[in-house]
Amino acid sequence: MATQDFTRKLTAILTADVKGYSRLMGENEIETVRTITAYREVMSTLIQDHRGRVVDSPGDNVLSEFASIIDALQCAVEIQKDFKAKNAELPEERRMEFRIGINLGDVIQDGERIYGDGVNIAARVEGLAEGGGICITRNVYDQVKKKLTLGYEYIGEHAVKNITEPVRVYRVLLEPEDAGKVIGEKIAPPKQKRKLALAASVFVIVGVITVTSWNMYFRPLPIEVPPPEKLGTSLPDNPSIAVLPFTNMSDDPKQEYLSDGITEDIITDLSKIKNLLVIARNSTFVYKGKPVDIKLVGLELGVRYVLEGSLRKAGSRVRITAQLIDTSTGYHLWSDRYDGEGEMEDVFDLQDRITNKIVSELSIKLTRNEKQNIKRPETDNIEAYDAFMRGWAHFQIMTSEDYAKAVHYFRKAIKIDPNYNRAYAALSRTIFQGSAMYGTKWSINVGTRSSDDAILLSFELLELAKKKPNTLAFLHSAHVSAFKFRFNQAIYDAQKALEIEPNSASANLAMCMALIYFGRPDEVTVYLEKYKKLNPGNLANYYYYLGLARFQQRRLAEAETLIKRAIQFSKEGKLYHLLLSSISAHLGHQKQARIALKKFGQGDAFNWNLKTVQRFFLFYNNQQFLKR
Repeated sequence: MATQDFTRKLTAILTADVKGYSRLMGENEIETVRTITAYREVMSTLIQDHRGRVVDSPGDNVLSEFASIIDALQCAVEIQKDFKAKNAELPEERRMEFRIGINLGDVIQDGERIYGDGVNIAARVEGLAEGGGICITRNVYDQVKKKLTLGYEYIGEHAVKNITEPVRVYRVLLEPEDAGKVIGEKIAPPKQKRKLALAASVFVIVGVITVTSWNMYFRPLPIEVPPPEKLGTSLPDNPSIAVLPFTNMSDDPKQEYLSDGITEDIITDLSKIKNLLVIARNSTFVYKGKPVDIKLVGLELGVRYVLEGSLRKAGSRVRITAQLIDTSTGYHLWSDRYDGEGEMEDVFDLQDRITNKIVSELSIKLTRNEKQNIKRPETDNIEAYDAFMRGWAHFQIMTSEDYAKAVHYFRKAIKIDPNYNRAYAALSRTIFQGSAMYGTKWSINVGTRSSDDAILLSFELLELAKKKPNTLAFLHSAHVSAFKFRFNQAIYDAQKALEIEPNSASANLAMCMALIYFGRPDEVTVYLEKYKKLNPGNLANYYYYLGLARFQQRRLAEAETLIKRAIQFSKEGKLYHLLLSSISAHLGHQKQARIALKKFGQGDAFNWNLKTVQRFFLFYNNQQFLKR
């Protein structure tokens, strides 16, 4: 077609798609087609009512344009309100939630179709929206912010393929109580440079906390065992279990990653059951390779039952032996051997059979959601699963070299199964932590241009990971949101992780972190106490976050005592020394504050002095700062 047949124009572009459409189609194709047809008719009517036009509607996507940006956003709000009401009448697993993105941009019109950067940016923004949510670009926000009774949250700059400059994006807040709110970054005038310098310092601290807290969680620490006369005998009201590391009985010691990975997957599946207390991985893995007294394990971890077992792999044949033991008596409730039929694919089935046997033996009644969460495979490709497990084994060693190897295996898993969301989450998290800990040289070695470029890539991968709900993605997102100062989003992400795995120690700890950062220390106790029960082998984090909560409540003497306790439980407590330095300075304990700052060991790199450190943690009490 000749160039003169094209017309350029400025238009408001609204694009929408269905969250989890592939899953819906896979579960019930006919019902999904029926629902999306009905929803699309409603959407088309609303678009026409707001003086818009449907341009195209392939698959689950709807592309439309409006002459007025106000009309476009009001239409999007009406669509989401209408669909929210309709979804309330459907079973949770059949609800159809649309994500909507809106951009004001230049497009090329070719007959009834439109093309160009304006459309591409709208599609990118749509991908950032949550199910049932709306995201808009900065130029849309500038036009509507004072004209509609809505709230907005700035969610940062995001790269768009083939667009040189990153796009600033806002989330539309639809709840009536959010009307008029603007949350997130604001551009400060020159006179605020000193405040920005402090904010930049706080940003560094939050970054250090974010990365360090992940590392502290995953490093198993020795369990402090009380004297025999002080060991408690009370157990939780609900059934409680610890899954000890399965022993690798294969001739090849390199198969250790598989036995460890299967152990972790069983822990993960059991953690999805609300009425079953499941001890976290890094509390059980301290027993790896050691002879254990099952009764003592029960006392140390506070559990009634222990699952132990072994794995033997010969060629493609897998055998798993498992036994469930009552720690109070040492009696074996059951012991069984599970043999694959000659294919590695049987690993998935063997894990399911073990999990279901435990549930049956402990007389636990599962809810519908728990059954779905346990049965929902993250991949059905054993080669992708194997690559992921190899990568996960390297990730937990946390050296520069092992992080790089983890990146290799996670990329391999994604290449084999492009829909493996857990692998996207693991890759995002590895690149984020590797670049933060080891800088530009490491980032270049894994294929990015700089540490900043690696961080941006990790954010992009995280958005892909969150397209299908999985705990790892939401947990990483909670920490990334804190890193971005989006503390309310961190709370949302932690809650989503808890909905999938209510007995995940890391999800409970993430909620504590998010609540403290958002200035709500009074709410952390229930999550911290649960974390302590789930992860008794890592009390350093428990005392650290409890101390941080007390600091925020201005209970400084208690905070100082608790942080000292955290340091006693931690071999790598540099971060704890930094907080101790700040607290001690506030209490006037100058000598102790200087000693703690010296032990932190990184103050010189940032040109920090005692007065500066004293101010760092004050932002936890600054509600206006937190809301911005």
